Amino acid sequence: MTTHSDMPTARVTLTQPRGSDGPGHLWVYAGHLGNIDGQPVAGDLVDVVTPAGRLCGRGLYNPESKIRVRFLTFGDVPINEQFWRERIRQALRLRKRIVKDATAYRLIHGEGDRLPGLIVDRYDQVLVMQTLSFGMDRRKDLLAEWLAEETGVQTIYLRNDAKSRTLEGLPLERGFIKGAGATTVEIAEGRARFLVDIERGQKTGWFCDQRENRRAAAAYTGGADVLEVFCHTGAFGIHAALAGAKSVEGLDVSEETLVLAREHAKRNKVEAQCRYRACDAFNELRTLVKAGKRYDVVMLDPPAFARSQQAVRKALSGYKDINLQGIRLTKPEGFLVTSSCSHHISEEDFWGSVRLAARDAKRELRLIEQRGQSGDHPILASMPETRYLKCLILQVL
Repeated sequence: MTTHSDMPTARVTLTQPRGSDGPGHLWVYAGHLGNIDGQPVAGDLVDVVTPAGRLCGRGLYNPESKIRVRFLTFGDVPINEQFWRERIRQALRLRKRIVKDATAYRLIHGEGDRLPGLIVDRYDQVLVMQTLSFGMDRRKDLLAEWLAEETGVQTIYLRNDAKSRTLEGLPLERGFIKGAGATTVEIAEGRARFLVDIERGQKTGWFCDQRENRRAAAAYTGGADVLEVFCHTGAFGIHAALAGAKSVEGLDVSEETLVLAREHAKRNKVEAQCRYRACDAFNELRTLVKAGKRYDVVMLDPPAFARSQQAVRKALSGYKDINLQGIRLTKPEGFLVTSSCSHHISEEDFWGSVRLAARDAKRELRLIEQRGQSGDHPILASMPETRYLKCLILQVL
């Protein structure tokens, strides 16, 4: 039963000491736990101790998950309403400092905000919440109340249809947890206006993590012919058109998302510059190369190619392939904007695949900007997993 104050129901012992260099990784895997003193059930708060009996911290327990404990604190801190509210307030204070001129952003980024398993995105006057761990899911009603009180937003949509929930023993569900209303919300990113489908859109409805990269890339598109590959609903290209691009050609496999891309072009009064085609991007890139097409700016924003460590080798081959074609399609002294959202792909490996692509294309590259996820997706220093998005802006010579 969920209450406003949690008490640890068990004491779990690590099989080996954790690092002695201060607070660390927020996850404890099943193989790292030994004796359990008590009978905790999924979602319970537990104390975690070293083999010598010293308290490591407190976290949320799930016997069904490979991630057996998710730490909330590394000290003897009570996990009560004050604790939860202060973590929410800390997340709010950060966003007030770093989010500028946008009504869509990530309010809580799970482990990056030391609230493991909780994702909250804000779309104007709607919050979209995901509880991706059993502990957070058990407290979702209270979290929704506290979020509403701390933000002043009274409409909260629960987007708990991520497949990762099944690994936690949780059902897939979606719907309003607080308030009600339309499931399509208009948002602003600077001059640009977009529609977010909080019920069916990717993630919680929008890719907030690329917000700053979209604006950065647009700075290179004045007077340019732009090719936007894996364009989804056209956000990179709309920003480019608003920045003065002469033309934007968007490619995506989904006709459904292109309907929204065309609506975005119309809404931003750039439909004369933007045109979209449904096609297989891999095949179409080769077709464009053979046809002799060239662009001033090529933008590549593919879905994650590596969803597991086992998929890394194949993913790197895929990244090399699309960047090879992207480089070939870029005019001399033009720009390539290329991204990877696969957290299993390191920055070094991604950069290496792009360099190999340039070698095979017999073109030289200059790295202009090395970017990552927007600042509202903070990276916890002790958790490499919280750093996942890579974005390179390159000049192709």
